[in-house]
Amino acid sequence: MNRLVTLACTGAVSLQDAGRRGYARQGLSGSGAMDALALATANTLVGNPDGTVAIEFGLGGGRFRQEGGDAWMALAGAPCAIRIDGVAVPDHRAFALRAGATLAIEAPRRGVFAYLARASGFEVPEVLGSRALHRRAGLGGIDGHGLRAGDVLTGRDMPEAQPLSIAPLPLHTDAPVRVVLGPQADHFTPEAVALLAEATFTMSHRADRMGLQLDGPALAHGPGGYNIVSDATVMGSVQVPGGGRPIVLMADRQTTGGYPKIATVISVDLRRIAQRRPGEAVRFQPIPLEEAFALARERATLLAELSRTVCVHGVALTDRLAGANLAGDAVDALSVEA
Repeated sequence: MNRLVTLACTGAVSLQDAGRRGYARQGLSGSGAMDALALATANTLVGNPDGTVAIEFGLGGGRFRQEGGDAWMALAGAPCAIRIDGVAVPDHRAFALRAGATLAIEAPRRGVFAYLARASGFEVPEVLGSRALHRRAGLGGIDGHGLRAGDVLTGRDMPEAQPLSIAPLPLHTDAPVRVVLGPQADHFTPEAVALLAEATFTMSHRADRMGLQLDGPALAHGPGGYNIVSDATVMGSVQVPGGGRPIVLMADRQTTGGYPKIATVISVDLRRIAQRRPGEAVRFQPIPLEEAFALARERATLLAELSRTVCVHGVALTDRLAGANLAGDAVDALSVEA
């Protein structure tokens, strides 16, 4: 049997896919990858559908041993050092992991989340339509827990594949995080709404897959106070409790909340804030709803055509990358800017 044996893990390491849908009314959020574009990229490099289950590393890494056959793998997202039996391997490039080899992935040099995909995925049971771990609910992953030493992930034998590569994904950690105001922006003073767009916040150490708490100036609630009738949340809701410090709700969030939400991070920029480390700056940029829709459509088109942007031995599969800078983050085939 083809299997990947976990020797050690650091940080938050779990199995994640595109997430489970349709259970918010029962109180279960979708979970899934914190950086959906990075997950899709890693999967594309090994020939999988975008949302196939992969290993998500959050400010951590791991060591693994391949047994029972070879595997075809790729790592994308936050840049990490990769070594096979001590020999360096680039990220954002598919590689063969031979039987008996040891794979070591270090914590990311920048950013937070990286994804290790395997051709044909990992054979773990689906729970409510997804293999993603929802840690607080104890669902998915490996028996409801994150990856740890001794866990074994099985898969099919390595299919024929090519050494595909793609430009490293830009993290945009200096760029503003674009938001749409609301749904309860009217529960805040006009000064607080203006401050959201003008102030620089800092990612706190109270950050995980459930939510990201920000340090900085307090956002004052209006005369109605900070309590509302609990209503639905989404990934990207910027909730503001009584203390005035915003919390950006993420993949494992609660499905309802009783604090007003001053804004919502647009779907395209969820990865921008997910990849911010504690201590890094966060600035918000409100944009019109119509612009958010346009950016979402552009990202959907990019995901649909992602397989056309990869390269074999550095040569683009199509002419689409002719003008792209494959050497750095400034401009590349995956940049989506307003």
